[in-house]
Amino acid sequence: MTAASIAHRFFVAGRSKLEIAEEFGISRFKVARILTSAQETGLIKISFELPFPVDVEQSERLRTAYGLRRALVLNRAHSKAERPELRRRVGALAAQLLSEITVPGDVIGLSWARSVNAMAEAVRSLPKCPIVQLCGVQAGMDMRDRSVETVGRVAAVAGGESYPIYGPLVLPDRRTTEILRNQPGIAETFEQFHHLTKAVVSIGAWQENESTVYDSLSPAERESIRERGATAEIAARLFDADGNELSTGLAHHVLAIPHEQLRAVPEVIAVGYTTPKARAIDAVLRSGIVTSLITDFDVSELLLQLVAHRPLQT
Repeated sequence: MTAASIAHRFFVAGRSKLEIAEEFGISRFKVARILTSAQETGLIKISFELPFPVDVEQSERLRTAYGLRRALVLNRAHSKAERPELRRRVGALAAQLLSEITVPGDVIGLSWARSVNAMAEAVRSLPKCPIVQLCGVQAGMDMRDRSVETVGRVAAVAGGESYPIYGPLVLPDRRTTEILRNQPGIAETFEQFHHLTKAVVSIGAWQENESTVYDSLSPAERESIRERGATAEIAARLFDADGNELSTGLAHHVLAIPHEQLRAVPEVIAVGYTTPKARAIDAVLRSGIVTSLITDFDVSELLLQLVAHRPLQT
């Protein structure tokens, strides 16, 4: 009963080991030994009730495997959902992370994707900071789902300035791209890229319906870029399977943050989910751009297999 009393005072009442030692007339070292023994024998069981359905152990395995600052893996039960609901759940995790790590003075960049849009809808509070659009608008999107509206929603929550890009993602030629980049409103947004402290991006795979850029190109352009080794895309920037930036000429045809400026952002949160994107997510993580990953359990299992089979180069 003494051990139970000591444990109750320490874990429930919040008394210090020194206070408990004085009350029971023993040394604080003996109090520490009693508490350790109580945990080992099962008298005390410590559990955590997380506010979000994250698999902590799997998250840590994934974080360590890729050398990330953070990894949040949706637990197995909550990963069993249809794609729209899974998107909503990983978006909610991304919103929670962004809210926790954003501080006054941050400049946040957002690339468009349905998962980033889901994150925007789940954000409830942010310190006052500007929100910057990282790439243009994909043609054919519903107005509510376009990147301009996503940036506006998050800026309204943050109470900061909104820097949109009122222009298409993919343009027909280099001259048109340069003309639009020099338009006052778009140029003002591009200038903000130098000041970004955090960015939220979605990882796309180089296949139909898995990348905003892929879906904006002709079949011939898609195949030509695939033959050069395109595996993944974030914010209209392409990567091969080893995480190397691909130079395909596409950079001159998109309104998007340049690769070197994206790489310079101190904190890049990437959302990547569903198993068809696993190899693309692996490729982007190998690039070293991403610092935090939000994903589902099935993808995390595949990623751990991929990195075990082909370890990261140091």
